[in-house]
Amino acid sequence: MSAQPADHVPVPPYAPAPGAAAELRALLRADRRADTWVPAFERDWAKALEDARDSFSLTPLHEVVRTWQLRVAAAPAVDAFMDSGRDESGFVDLDDVLGARG
Repeated sequence: MSAQPADHVPVPPYAPAPGAAAELRALLRADRRADTWVPAFERDWAKALEDARDSFSLTPLHEVVRTWQLRVAAAPAVDAFMDSGRDESGFVDLDDVLGARG
């Protein structure tokens, strides 16, 4: 087994780039959904910062960035579906099928 220097902490391969949160915030501000997305992102980011401080881990911050990157990436597909004119009114609510859960 090889030893690594004590100050070397490996970065997981799934960690976002250091500037990813700032780039993401800029994308959200430029989007037509900015009025709802920017406050939601900032709320998620503030909670992740608090969790990161408590846990001494960057994982909560990475999770927020990855989640919002996926939302931004999925937005065009959601828009296309909504613009397709498909009528979703005929579907049954899952709660009506399963009844009260809890």
